[in-house]
Amino acid sequence: MIQRIQTVYLLIVAALNLLVVFMPLATVQFDGIFYSFDASGMSTMASPEALVYPTWALMALSALISLLALVTIFLFRRRMLQIRLCTFNTLLIVGFYGLFAFYLWRLAGSMDAFTFNFRIALAFPLISLILNWLAIRAIGADEMLVRSLDRLRK
Repeated sequence: MIQRIQTVYLLIVAALNLLVVFMPLATVQFDGIFYSFDASGMSTMASPEALVYPTWALMALSALISLLALVTIFLFRRRMLQIRLCTFNTLLIVGFYGLFAFYLWRLAGSMDAFTFNFRIALAFPLISLILNWLAIRAIGADEMLVRSLDRLRK
């Protein structure tokens, strides 16, 4: 069952969240200085890059989401476990946004006035959330099909 559509969905989820680890999530301007906010933290955009505000939990959470999506693909014989892991992965993606909002709130409390511009990589977990939901539906449809065929055999 590795060739099913949920495999494609989960591979895209893993790839998108792996991209989140390496791409900037936002840019911040404070006192005329530009900072890059990515999964590892907020760093200066000047030539000697310096990490100003570390956010390693975002990177770990994004890597965990990718790893869990890949593990879920190879549990194709245990569809109910796949559904549970996809549901847990959905909670982790929502937690990613919650943690990102928490870091923004802490950042806003420490700085008086700053401008914040979101990058496209911040939308990747949202796309992953939708694809995860589609994978849950496809796995559930496969489970219903297998159960209906088992009922016909008896």
